Amino acid sequence: MQPSPDFNPAVAAKKLLREGRSGALATLMPGSGDPYCSLVNVATAADGAPLLLISRLCRAHQEHSLADPRVSLMLDERKAGDPLQGARVMLMGTAAATEDPQARRRYLDRQPEAEMFAGFADFAFYRVTLKAAHLVAGFGRIVDLKPRDVLTETGDAAELLAAEPEILAHMNGDHADALRLYATKLLGAPDGEWRCVGCDPEGLELQLDRTALRLAFPQRVRARGVLRDLLKQMAEEARRAG
Repeated sequence: MQPSPDFNPAVAAKKLLREGRSGALATLMPGSGDPYCSLVNVATAADGAPLLLISRLCRAHQEHSLADPRVSLMLDERKAGDPLQGARVMLMGTAAATEDPQARRRYLDRQPEAEMFAGFADFAFYRVTLKAAHLVAGFGRIVDLKPRDVLTETGDAAELLAAEPEILAHMNGDHADALRLYATKLLGAPDGEWRCVGCDPEGLELQLDRTALRLAFPQRVRARGVLRDLLKQMAEEARRAG
């Protein structure tokens, strides 16, 4: 399916991926190869790759992932009403444990309740390397996608990614009013104490409790100065919308 003015499969899949905070994770049982599925909390790396935190005491997923790294993760938009009427994306790939401190930070920014046990020796962070994606976004909107369609290019944005912790602290500490404007005026969300939990070349992630929203940029951003100017323009646009 080709993108149309009202539907872009890659944009729809990226939105689901960045806004997802929990999903269904399927692994393969060693020996029998039978599928095993359970609910997991989810975050994303800077490029959009899913991040998981799994306990080694949860022998099912831990042993399955070590024996066979192939996994499938389903995320849906959690809209009210019949869940089958909502959009969802199935992500297929391989999961591997990671000790990358950025993976830990990004996960805990989105899942702060996990801080109390993330440091326990029996827990490990996992990064999922995508192999394929399958988007179901409504009648006639069923599309197979490649990793490049749903991931974000970050190779040219080292400056922005390095500054992300400072950007989040600055936005949450000094520009909470702008974050609320982005959420309520540009994204149509209820009012509340929205926080910025992520920044990448293509957008911001805003979060209120367990609800996450993706604020897409109108253009790619690779440097902190360009981001500052763009966010100022977007805040002014939000004020005019009010």
